[in-house]
Amino acid sequence: MPVRNFVLVVDDDPRMLKGVGGLLRQHAYEPILFSSAQAFKNHTDFEKAVCVILDINLNDGSGIEPRHRLKADGVSVPVIYITGNEDPAARKAALASGCIAFLTKPFSAQSLIESLKKASAGRS
Repeated sequence: MPVRNFVLVVDDDPRMLKGVGGLLRQHAYEPILFSSAQAFKNHTDFEKAVCVILDINLNDGSGIEPRHRLKADGVSVPVIYITGNEDPAARKAALASGCIAFLTKPFSAQSLIESLKKASAGRS
């Protein structure tokens, strides 16, 4: 069985996308990067994904919406939310949608990698 090390990352901040992508590669993950909710919407291969990292505040919508769409489509890939705005209502909505972690930017590399290890353990 192939190793499931793909991580889908959705963030509209190019620096954050590049930084998270680099961090993932350093820890033997294969990032697939999306700069918008629309770009992510067209992705259909979740079979090998360890996790989806979703920014909550995207230029073209909320990162919570793609999570709801995945659930409606029967896709059970774990989700880690990241956000630059610690909004209690957004946090509550994110947690209610089902996620394994909610990280506020700037978050530590360790907190992201620990969350990914949790996701990997749940997918094996």
